[in-house]
Amino acid sequence: MPKMKTNRAAAKRFKVTGSGRIRRSKSGLNHCMQEKSKKRLRRLRKNDMVDSAMEKRVKLLLPYG
Repeated sequence: MPKMKTNRAAAKRFKVTGSGRIRRSKSGLNHCMQEKSKKRLRRLRKNDMVDSAMEKRVKLLLPYG
C-alpha cells in the first residue's frame, strides 16, 4: 500500500497531544494589537483544544499524528 500524505497546512497548525486530542493556537494575535486589551492578548497567547465536533475532520488531515 502507498503511504498516506499528511496535509502540510494542518501539520503546521495542529499538534496531537499524548491523550490523542488536538491542540491549536488561538486566532487574533497577528495585527491591530494596540486596540486589544492586555488581558485579551494574554488570553490569546495560551493554546486551546479543537472542538470535539471538528476533531475527527482534523485527524483525517493528520494520518500519522
